[in-house]
Formats: sequence, structure tokens, C-alpha cells
Amino acid sequence: MSRIIITGATGMIGIALIEEFLQRGDEVTAVIRPNSKRRDALGGFDNISIVECDITQYDKLPDLLGYEHYDEFYHLAWDGTYGTARNDMYAQTANIKGSLDALEAAAKLGCKVFLGTGSQAEYGRLPEGVKVSPDLPCNPENGYGIAKLAAGEMTRIQAAKMGIKHIWVRIVSIYGPFDGEHTPIMSGIRAMLEGKRASFTQGEQMWDYIYVKDAAGEIISAAEKGRDGKVYIIGSGETRPLKEYFEIIRDKIDPALKLGLGDIPYFDGQVMYLCADNKSLIEDTGYTPKYTFEEGIEETIEWVKKS
Repeated sequence: MSRIIITGATGMIGIALIEEFLQRGDEVTAVIRPNSKRRDALGGFDNISIVECDITQYDKLPDLLGYEHYDEFYHLAWDGTYGTARNDMYAQTANIKGSLDALEAAAKLGCKVFLGTGSQAEYGRLPEGVKVSPDLPCNPENGYGIAKLAAGEMTRIQAAKMGIKHIWVRIVSIYGPFDGEHTPIMSGIRAMLEGKRASFTQGEQMWDYIYVKDAAGEIISAAEKGRDGKVYIIGSGETRPLKEYFEIIRDKIDPALKLGLGDIPYFDGQVMYLCADNKSLIEDTGYTPKYTFEEGIEETIEWVKKS
């Protein structure tokens, strides 16, 4: 049995990690922001500890947790992930400090491994056909990507000083229960379940989607079996045109529904190809995705029906 800390625990990935750890019999402490609007998402877990602490106050975590011993620290929390907040440079800088404070807290709490979550935004836009790979040069185009890159590099250097295993994962595209309401998949599911026309782009983009349970499996495998100091890409390693994903969702809900492909125009600089190169993760950890899109989307649709 391991003792686990997860920041940003009310997000889609955090909840999937909690489920996986509890199934293994681990003890989980979920760190959430004070007065979190998503606290209810953790209501289904009877045997976790919840600690309220903002990312700007992570230096207080050891005191809040009574300097108890933990084994693994998963840092998912981040402020300013969407819209104009991505270029709020002061907020993004605070995220870098919060990540360093999280690492410092992990050290004081006895953790042997620290995993931080990065983003494809660390690379900027890639040429069509080029997979998101750990070895690609990074050229972030906004404050969010710059801060994620800086947080990953700074915590890696700092972790080496502390003797803590450091893993940084960069996430491509995830879907599943507790996803954001305005993502194409979640908004599309809800519209179709109501018998409405779901609006999308033309859906010609070649896209890599991974079910959140598989993403959690990759993340845990990276932390526990990955090589110290490495970057791993979280994704399925396979692509389909986006319209195929939308058609699969439609066919599982009601094949007679009309899809609004082309209702939403492509935006300037639209990314037309996105695929994870997860070969090094498979080689180092042995983990391969377990869910097909069809299987994952069935579970997601059922979750939406009940939520």
C-alpha cells in the first residue's frame, strides 16, 4: 500500500487517478482549492482525505498534513488553462512557483517520486504529420505553454538536488467522465442525448484521443516505472479524423441524428494533426492503452446520462 498526494484532484484526470489508487488499496490525500466548485465531484469517495489549499499556498502543505510520510506526489493543479488566462503572465508565473512549492512539500513529506503534468502547448504548433514526441524542440506560443515548460524544467533540476525521482508528462487530448462541459466531445454528447443538432467543425483534423482511465494508467506507470528525469507523452498513439469520433458518438446515441459538421468554422492557426508519440512510455513502463474509443465513449455516455 502506498500513500498518495494529488493536487488538482477534482479534475477529470485527478478523479481517474483517485479511482485507480483506491482500487489498488492505496491511501489518497486530495488537495483542492478552497471553496472549490467541483468539490462535489469527490463525493463518491468515502475513504480519501481532502485538504483545502490554493496553489499559491503549497508551501503550507507540510504543516497542513502534519509532516506525515507519503510515497508519491502527483501535481495536476494549474490556474489559467483556458482563454485569455493563458496569457496572464503573472498568473502563469505563480503556477511555476506553485509547482516548485509542491516539489518542496513532496520532499518534506518524504515522497520518493514527484510527477508533474505538462501540455502539448509546450511545443507550440507542430507541422502536420509530426507526432508530439519527448525529443522535439519546444517552442511555446503562449504564457501557459511557456510556464508549463519552465515548471517542468525547474522542478526537474530541483528534484535532482533533492534526490527525488522526477517525471514530467505532456498530455495530448483526453476524454471521459468529468470532462469540461464545453469540450467538443462532452458538449456533443449532451446535445445528442437531448435530441439536438450537435455543432462541430468540418472534423477533418486527424486527432489522438485517449480515454481518461487509460491516461491515468499511463501517468501512474510513468511515475512508478518510468526513468528518473524523463518526459513522457500521454496519448493513444493513434489518430482518426475528428468527424469519425463524432459519428461514433452519434451512432451510439441515435443513428438518425443529423450532425452539424461544418457549423463551426476553423479558427486561425487551427491544428489539423495531433498525435502522441508514446513509444518511450511503452518501452519503459510496459503500459499500453486498454480501451478503444468505442468502449471509452460508451462509459462516458452512460456517465453523462446519470450526471
